[in-house]
Amino acid sequence: MNFNIRGENLEITSSLKEYVEKKVGKLEKYFDTIPSSDVHVKMSVLNSVQKVEITIPMPKLLLRAEEKHTDMYAAIDLVIEKLERQIRKHKTKVNRKFRGDDSLKYMFKNELEPLAEEDPANDDDIEIVRTKRFDLKPMDIEEAVLQMDMLGHNFFVFANAVSGFTNVVYKRKDGRYGLIEPE
Repeated sequence: MNFNIRGENLEITSSLKEYVEKKVGKLEKYFDTIPSSDVHVKMSVLNSVQKVEITIPMPKLLLRAEEKHTDMYAAIDLVIEKLERQIRKHKTKVNRKFRGDDSLKYMFKNELEPLAEEDPANDDDIEIVRTKRFDLKPMDIEEAVLQMDMLGHNFFVFANAVSGFTNVVYKRKDGRYGLIEPE
């Protein structure tokens, strides 16, 4: 794995870099062949809160987790735990649902059995409890943001009057707005 480690309001020391590489390297035990993907690590500090974001893009699978803590090393440990849970979840899902030769099943080692039977909280069955249908009224982005705020939601689906495509505006954690549109 190739590491791309960067810091925001933080200087990445060699000990931090080695710690991240060691911890992320332990994830290799879950795969038959070591993924040859880049590992993107972003560490930041805001006031006394340490934040770590790790993204590992792989073919047919994207592993991503972020965690905040007062200690950077503890935040790294928590992010690795999240990534391990994601890998186990994908392995469980793969073993249950995908049977083809071209599936993700052959990415994971067979001797590592999923923990879903032990922990009922890891249940992969998705239950849709409500379906909502509505007409997509064409509007511009500003109007969609106003509609979202007026409804008190943190996202809003609309038909973009300019492009004609279905778009989503959403409120980010930093209080600003984001837009999701198709390519």
